[in-house]
Amino acid sequence: MPKNYIRNPDIFPEKEEGPGAIYIEAVDKVTLTKIYDITFVNAKDILGIIYVSKSGNTRLKWRQISGKIGKLTGIASANSIANLIDSGILTKEQIESMLAKEGASFSSESQQVS
Repeated sequence: MPKNYIRNPDIFPEKEEGPGAIYIEAVDKVTLTKIYDITFVNAKDILGIIYVSKSGNTRLKWRQISGKIGKLTGIASANSIANLIDSGILTKEQIESMLAKEGASFSSESQQVS
């Protein structure tokens, strides 16, 4: 990500096709620049984010409920779950609660997130 974009919370990377796809749905979205296959967009009022990992083992959709509060659904690999925890998107307690509802363990290869 270009250094001048890092501190701006309205700028997001987007990759619409192929492995590692990330798509931002927003009320107002402007394309800023494209570097290789990544497009950087300035997005306001985000409605949703769709992500498919390079391996295809993770497929997540986030939908806005109110403001920055949303609902995350899909299937996530253990690595993606760890990344969601590390980035502060989900807490370990939230993951453990979801797994308890499903009767699963955190050591599984992939988990349903909802």
